[in-house]
Amino acid sequence: MFTRRPLLPSLLLLLLAALPLAAQWQALPSDSLRAILTTRVERGGATGIVLGVQERGGPRVVAVGRRGGPGSAPLDGQAVLEIGSVSKVFTTLLLAEMVGRGEVALEDPVQRYLPASVKVPERNGRVITLLDLATATSGLPRLPALEPADPTNPYLDYHAEQLYAFLNGYTLPRDPGASYEYSNLGMGLLGHALERRAGKPYEALVTERLLEPLGMRDTRITLTAPLAARLAQGHDVSLEPVRTWEFNVLAGAGAWRSTVNDMLRLLAACVSPPAGRVGDAIRLAIEPRRPAVPPNLSIGLGWHVLERNGKRIVWHNGQTGGYHSFAGFEAASGANVVVLSASAADIDDIGLHVLDGSVQLRHPAPARPEVAVPEATLRKYVGRYELAPTFVVEVTAEGEKLFVQATNQPRFRVYAASATRFFLKVVEAEVEFLTDSAGTATTLVLHQGGRSTPGARLPGS
Repeated sequence: MFTRRPLLPSLLLLLLAALPLAAQWQALPSDSLRAILTTRVERGGATGIVLGVQERGGPRVVAVGRRGGPGSAPLDGQAVLEIGSVSKVFTTLLLAEMVGRGEVALEDPVQRYLPASVKVPERNGRVITLLDLATATSGLPRLPALEPADPTNPYLDYHAEQLYAFLNGYTLPRDPGASYEYSNLGMGLLGHALERRAGKPYEALVTERLLEPLGMRDTRITLTAPLAARLAQGHDVSLEPVRTWEFNVLAGAGAWRSTVNDMLRLLAACVSPPAGRVGDAIRLAIEPRRPAVPPNLSIGLGWHVLERNGKRIVWHNGQTGGYHSFAGFEAASGANVVVLSASAADIDDIGLHVLDGSVQLRHPAPARPEVAVPEATLRKYVGRYELAPTFVVEVTAEGEKLFVQATNQPRFRVYAASATRFFLKVVEAEVEFLTDSAGTATTLVLHQGGRSTPGARLPGS
């Protein structure tokens, strides 16, 4: 229920802009791209989206929406947004660059670059290597048990001390290198290990060794005042405004903010790697190394590689509390695209569709009319409803807004179709309240997938 797939000298800039693309490739016309973005925004799938492609004629950017509320500047290629897990490719490109310098090797145990007091878990004599971390095959879980002081900023207070304690106490469920399991923890650990090896903070390393050579001046973790002024307001999957995320020791997993214009500079270099260390790092990073899931998917250093219709699409996506991102390319044809959204709702299908037109676009349901329900009525629905012994839906209210949260699911806002029936915008589902003579809810009925599942209100809630 409610399931949804959950950061240069001017001459060099001119040379980079002139890098040839691998083949004559052209994306959909701008009017077609704008229609796709407009439909997604108007049907409640996002608040604003910026899309960019790099063609032989140069970059082309299409945007729909504004950086903030009404009257704010329109979104454009200069708007700053969180890129979430697309940040991982910066971490793995840094790894590849350090391999090129001879500072590290892919097969180095990560233990080598951590304090002696830290014991990285092993299994059957197999240690976790930098390659294991970069290919999401370390055996480490997606995340440790985060216990943030502020749930809206979940990574801020997770420090090296907590990471070290986790590693010291964790038992691997399988051998390192045995199989793929996406891990924010593992990629954050990789970034931390690399900064310890280099003796320089992670952000400074990536900026100096990757971003400056590529001319990516607007890609940063710590925003300057001018960059902060161009930051787009983020929104959760219910399209409610949320704060940006801040990272500590796990910055390598998702801390970066960027613009479409900057990300297009990265993709141009990926399609046609330049001479030198950065180009060598790109070639090393995009080489498929280990199988992922499904069978036609593999992983290089951070980058995912999708074999589809005779094409090899290299891509990564990302999501934070208020933003969603996608970056991908196909070197053989020169196809490339970056999509940055100012809401956490999924836009991956848009990016994949631009790269391969046979990928079907999702079609969110048309916007539905909403009715106003008094706060006093909403408060009578607040409670916990058991739909199954291990599945409870909690209903909460904040002023004139009603929210539902199912067991092990995010919290979503629901919108009133009537005084007793509410719909979700993130998935096709509705909840209906059956009430007693006083108007207090006694039962919640979930309508989803052609089924109606009732749940009685739990005593005391």
